Amino acid sequence: MMAPMSSQATSPKPDVRFASRGSSHFDVLLALFVVVLVVSNVAATKSIEFGSGSWSIGSLQLWPVVTDGGAFLFPLAYIVGDVISEVYGFKAARRAVLMGFAAAILAAFTFWLVQIAPGASFYENQAAFEAVAGPVAQIVLASVTGYVAGQLLNSWVLVRMKARTKEKGLVGRLAASTGVGEMADTFLFCAIAATAIGIDSMGVFWNYFVVGVIYKVAVELLVMPLTVVVIGWLKRREPTY
Repeated sequence: MMAPMSSQATSPKPDVRFASRGSSHFDVLLALFVVVLVVSNVAATKSIEFGSGSWSIGSLQLWPVVTDGGAFLFPLAYIVGDVISEVYGFKAARRAVLMGFAAAILAAFTFWLVQIAPGASFYENQAAFEAVAGPVAQIVLASVTGYVAGQLLNSWVLVRMKARTKEKGLVGRLAASTGVGEMADTFLFCAIAATAIGIDSMGVFWNYFVVGVIYKVAVELLVMPLTVVVIGWLKRREPTY
């Protein structure tokens, strides 16, 4: 009599794999993702300009370069988002996006509540606090709008490409998904946050947008070897992958 076939023989392992969200690794990535978003929203209230003089083509200002304080940390959100999407899938990335959204709203509400609360008689920094924390609500609206659209596009493109290429083509997936996500994210953020950070002309606006996209994509490409190493490390250590 022939022995019954094992479940592994009758149910081959699918080519497109994702790990379960029930792991401490996912928790750490989720926490990092949320912290990066909240800190970036506060840092983005400061406009930053690199260079002196002026160089324009028509209404497009090419120099000096205009950005904001969020640019220092925010690209990390896309790097972490790529790791989550590649290892844990779209549903896990969506959960991270929604958690980041909730944390950003909570931060904006807290800053608003502190701002309108009566200051102590000896507190002398109310005007400074309002100048820094005041625009946070508009920054959060801009950030959340762009971030939700950009991150979901980023994750969707990456997961759809993985469905076609399986475990191959990781670098291509990371680059393409980041380009699509960052372009949508940066445009929406710039359009909503421009007045909060003092942008008052279309030339500066396009500078802000173009520089933002190029910079964020360049950062991801620069650290992509490390991203690939982290993804590989997680895939090897997640028992459910």
